[in-house]
This record gives sequence, C-alpha cells and structure tokens, in this order.
Amino acid sequence: MHIAAAGIGSGLPREITTFIISTLPVSELRGAIPYALSQGMNWQRAYIISVLGNFLPVIPILLLLGRVSDFLIKRSRLFERFFNWLFTRTMNRSAVVEKFEALGLILFVAIPLPITGAWTGCVAAFLFKIPLKHAVPAILAGIMISGTVVTLASMGVISFWGL
Repeated sequence: MHIAAAGIGSGLPREITTFIISTLPVSELRGAIPYALSQGMNWQRAYIISVLGNFLPVIPILLLLGRVSDFLIKRSRLFERFFNWLFTRTMNRSAVVEKFEALGLILFVAIPLPITGAWTGCVAAFLFKIPLKHAVPAILAGIMISGTVVTLASMGVISFWGL
C-alpha cells in the first residue's frame, strides 16, 4: 500500500512525511527512504531526514521503556501479554546483541529487515541492560548503516539475492 493511500502525509510536504514515516516502529527508515526517493527527493536529503527521524524516538524509548511497561503491565492483562510477547520475541531474535553487546546492537539495528531496526534495538538494549552511553551511539551507528544500505538498494546500486 502506498503511504499516501494510508492517509499518512496527505497534504504535507514530502520532507515532513518522510520524517514521520521514519519515526514509526514498523516502517522506520526502511519505508521512509524509498518513499522519499519515489517522491523525487534527492538521496542525500532522503537519507538525512530519515536518519534523523528514525533516531528521534531512541532516547525517549531507552529512558522510558522500563517504567512505561511496568506501569502498563500492572494495569492491564492485555499490556502484560503484549510486553511478554515483545520481550520474548526480541530476546529470541537478538542473540548477536546478547553476545557482542554494543557492537552486536550496531549490527542488529543495521540489518534492514522487519524484525530489526532502531525500535527493536532499543528493546534489546533495555533487555540486555546495555548502558545508555553505549546504547545511544550504537543504535545511531546502526541507523546510519541501515540508512546507507536502504538508500543504495532503493537506488538500485546494490541488490539482495538477485532480487
């Protein structure tokens, strides 16, 4: 589905729409960069806006995830099931973070797949108790690498498995 068809960005400048898409937990910059390029934005602008947007929620998530999840779990069985699912899923998919900590976090965030990215990287950093001073630069580095890969793939410079 095209992003504009979903109602995101209707009537907004493409830069703002790109920024918003890059902040969202599912699309992140994997959705923002192709969108921006499809709207005629140059790759440098698309990359910078998407990286900044993808990084925006990182520090608040890292600072608040524990308190917010504890608060919500105590108040609702639905939230308890959601956070149990999220935390278990993240633990099962982030062995590289557990083994290599901050370096693993960079790699985990850098891989532009649906089960990875800045949001899930924040959850992994929280679960593996990676200190904020290590998690923030690691996640930013991962975002920048992922942004580079997505930009190059979107421009047809690289492809994966012959796709």
